[in-house]
Amino acid sequence: MYTGFQHLHSALAYLFLIVMVMSILYFLVGLFTKKPFTKLSKGVALSALIIAHVQLLVGIVLYFVSPLGLSNFSGDAMGDTTQRLYMLEHPLINIVGIALITAGYVLSKRASDLNTKYRLLVIYYTLGFGLVMLRIPWDNWP
Repeated sequence: MYTGFQHLHSALAYLFLIVMVMSILYFLVGLFTKKPFTKLSKGVALSALIIAHVQLLVGIVLYFVSPLGLSNFSGDAMGDTTQRLYMLEHPLINIVGIALITAGYVLSKRASDLNTKYRLLVIYYTLGFGLVMLRIPWDNWP
């Protein structure tokens, strides 16, 4: 079960990276060209949000079944940078990043001005994506 969730989490990470980059670029083009916020724009924002949340749910399950997750939580693990990354930094920062993506989606839905919608999506999605990118264990991720 652990290996299956680990592979699923890695595969979804690639999908998340691709969709987030494409979404942010789409929102930037919409912002700078003053393109109307259409159903497609909302769909792009929603698809990035859904993939982020699915990735988060798989990551939470993996955190509880992994020997590097909750079962590794101890004072000794805090001294080792790799153990601390998997036990604390990766989950915590990625939850904050996905919360920012969620906040951007919610705030953009409430905004009435088209430029404000795109601007909020660009800001929050980029900040959230940036946080996620900072805490990916690049040395252990193919």
